[in-house]
Amino acid sequence: MKWLKLAIKNLFRNRRRAFVTVLITAVGVSAILIGGGFANFTYLSLKEMAARASGHLIVAHQDYFDKEEESPMEFGLEEYQTLTKTLKADPDVRYAIARIDFDGLISNGEKSTIFMGAGVDAKYEFKIKGPFLDVESGNVLSKREREDDPKIMLGVDLAKSLNAKVNDSLTLMSTTVDGGLNAMDVTVQGIFSTGMPEVDKRSIIVNINTAQSLLVTDKVSSIALHLRETEATFKKYDQLTAQYPELAWETWFDQAFLYKAVKNLYNRIFGLLGFIIVMMVFFSIYNTVNMSVVERTREIGTLRAIGTYTHEITRNFVLEGVVIGVVGATIGITFAALASLGLSLAEFQMPPPPGQTNGYPLFIAIPVNLYLIAAAISLFICTLAAWLSSSKAAKKPIVGALSHV
Repeated sequence: MKWLKLAIKNLFRNRRRAFVTVLITAVGVSAILIGGGFANFTYLSLKEMAARASGHLIVAHQDYFDKEEESPMEFGLEEYQTLTKTLKADPDVRYAIARIDFDGLISNGEKSTIFMGAGVDAKYEFKIKGPFLDVESGNVLSKREREDDPKIMLGVDLAKSLNAKVNDSLTLMSTTVDGGLNAMDVTVQGIFSTGMPEVDKRSIIVNINTAQSLLVTDKVSSIALHLRETEATFKKYDQLTAQYPELAWETWFDQAFLYKAVKNLYNRIFGLLGFIIVMMVFFSIYNTVNMSVVERTREIGTLRAIGTYTHEITRNFVLEGVVIGVVGATIGITFAALASLGLSLAEFQMPPPPGQTNGYPLFIAIPVNLYLIAAAISLFICTLAAWLSSSKAAKKPIVGALSHV
């Protein structure tokens, strides 16, 4: 304890230099935390978006993911209602939602264009989509839709291309499972945006019954399982693949191409920035302690002359680095926590990322383990810098140290 008190008193010899060094350490810690928190929030948002879009687990025909269909619904699931009911009975499963993926032409009578369609169960689908489906006009599909009055939702850019508005009548054309051509008149129920222009140019959503009528089939493409906890995905995947080996299974991660790409990019960007910040803090601490060592060379010589061991001298400088690291980390963590809270209350909006049209709120989601990692890094680099700068001076010959000017 006496050595720690001595280290604190030594730091107060030059308060301005000590203050600047602590401030640099605090800024470095807070920068690491805020940058890591922003990246973590992005990862969590993309993970949630991917899981809501595809489901935590996707089950389909054994060839659905590996082969191309030569005819519509060639690898569709038959008697899916029984399987859906069985899967939904699992206590870990929140929803089991059947879906149909199909394509064809959509026309307003004057112009036709290609669409990529999704047949969904309206009772659950829009509960899952939540904030990741922006309905710009009209309403979502209803589970009580009449068979003789099928409804449709259009991507915003597809609606602009067809000059379609809510309550307008359009025609869907697609190939049936038997290879014939079928057409169906539909009414626009709503216009939505996913935030991705390439998707909004081609995307439509209809009720699953409408898609089945258009394709003349009683199959579905896949069943999406939405679990109560995302963290249970891979455990449940292992369980269900063993239980249903005749079916093909994928997780949300297998289909989350955007999540993987963004995470790989951000890991490299923030990893490099973090390394630069750590090096700046390290050299700052090293310079501070080194200046202190040079100023106190004769003092070191005196201590050596009266019998003080070199490791005791080094320990004193190391404790000074520890004090700087602890105080700097505490201030940096406090600032980062306050900044995180302030940004969440201020509701700042970030500009749209590349390939999207919608911005998103700026939040800093700093995980607890990142606080511990940042504090440990701060303490380590401060200790290392102090040890490197003082160990050489402590071994300097006593005569040379005493005669230092």
